[in-house]
Parts: sequence; C-alpha cells; structure tokens
Amino acid sequence: MSNTYDVAILGSGPGGLQAAIHASRKKARVLMLGRIDNSSLYWAHVENYCCQLQISGEEILRTGREQAETFGTEFRDEDVLGIAPDDDTFSIRLESGDVIRAKTVILATGSSRNKLGVPGEKKLLGKGVSYCVDCDAGFYRDEIVAVAGCRSAAAGGAVALTNFASEVHLYCEKLDVADGLREQLDQTGVHVHEGRKIEEILGDNAVTGVKLDDGTTRDVSGVFIELGAKGVLELTAMLGVQLDESMKYIETDKKQRTNVPGVYAAGDICGPPLQMAKAVGEGCVAGIEAATYAKKLGTA
Repeated sequence: MSNTYDVAILGSGPGGLQAAIHASRKKARVLMLGRIDNSSLYWAHVENYCCQLQISGEEILRTGREQAETFGTEFRDEDVLGIAPDDDTFSIRLESGDVIRAKTVILATGSSRNKLGVPGEKKLLGKGVSYCVDCDAGFYRDEIVAVAGCRSAAAGGAVALTNFASEVHLYCEKLDVADGLREQLDQTGVHVHEGRKIEEILGDNAVTGVKLDDGTTRDVSGVFIELGAKGVLELTAMLGVQLDESMKYIETDKKQRTNVPGVYAAGDICGPPLQMAKAVGEGCVAGIEAATYAKKLGTA
C-alpha cells in the first residue's frame, strides 16, 4: 500500500480525533500522529461538555480513538520531527525515522508550551531561553547549549542543534524516544544526561549557564525547553503558516484553512476559548474540508 495518505492529522486531542472521524467517514485515507497522553485533555476531568455530566479526559480520548479506528483511521503513536511541502504532497518525518506523505495536513497539536518552572526561565526568555529550536538554533552557532526534555521534541531538537552549536547537552530524567531517534543522538554526538534535571537558569541579561539538581553547574549560552511534541511555533516555521498578531495561534478561515493550501488547523492551536467543545467543532470542519480537498486531487 502507498505511504501517501489523503489526510495526516498531527495531534491526538479532541480536535484531531473529530477531524479523523469526519475525514474517514468521507472515505479518505487518514493517518493520525501523536500520543494521546500529550493532549492536555488526557489528564483532565470534564463536566462542562454538552450532554455529558462528568467524564475523564482519558476516557474521552480512548473512546474517540476507537470511533476513528472503526471508520478506518490509521494511528501511529509517534511524534512528528519535521514537515515540509514535497511536490503535490507534504513530507512528514517521524521520530522512528520513517517518512510518510499526505495530500493534506491538519494541525491539531494544542497551543501551550510546557514550562520548566525554574528560576531564571521567565526572566531570560528571549535572552537565551527558547521554546523553539527550529526558530532560534541559528543564533547559537559555535556556542554551547542545553536542551531540557525527555521526548521527541527535545531529542530531535538536540540533533538539529548539532548543525550549529559546538556542544549540545540534553538533560532528562528518562529518555522516552524511538530507537531511531536515540541512534541519531549517539551518531551526532549529543551529550545525553539521563537522570539529571535543570533546576535553575543562570544569568542576568543573558543566559550564562544552568544549575543542575546535583548541585553542579554548566556554562551554556542557550537553553532550549522542549517538553513534549512539536508545538505551534515549530510547525508553522516549517510550513510557512501564518500566525496571529500574538504569534501564539494559527490564523484560519471559517473552513479551518490556513494561508497554505492543503494545510488546516483545529482546536487550541487556533486560539481561545481553549475548550473541548470548540476543538471538536473545528475538528469536524477541518476533517470534512481536508478530505474534500484531497479527493479533488485524486485518491491516495
């Protein structure tokens, strides 16, 4: 079977799941990417959703996945490391090293960037602290940098930084990535410090170092905080998708289309209110529109 899908959905939250259900029901070949525990809904308890008194977010997501699978959606519990236009499709690189293609893409990864919550993080944001490797790596050519995070965004970001920085140090409690990505860390010379956490980011007007949980310090010029999967800044930088004035959310029209043909967005990534009801509605529209667009291009 071809590895080209009609619709690829990035993110496994309620917006993405609803998009998958509607796109699959229109007989599109749909692939959903991501881990459900990356969704903020996974850890929540919901009591303000229509026709549902109280239910756990985990139950909602697992039921939604079962529904989508019933209609034919395929799932890969992997994060996306890279995405780019490729002729008439989009090329999507996964943490396993596999590359798949899709005629349309729905961005439904949520909006929040997880914070470390350590001293110096807020004060030095934009002065050496970054939440976007793809945006800021070029500023650290021949410098020593640190990356915080245990999953694909951190590991993939650390690998990418080796093209610029003289040394890259990855700090994580326990690395949780695919074998292919772990091999890339070894091959590119990233210094992986498992069992170590950054407890403070040092510096006055610019980052000068990090203090670790064992009391030691390391001199670095930049700290990249990459907790979880690729977020809105990275994905839009890769695709050229337009953000709103706040640079936090993706701009879409009423059909959930972005400024890039074939790219749609739904859910928190499109802005407030950050509610499941809104995400589901936008996912419905995005799924229908993406499937319709893909079908006009021909069946995968």
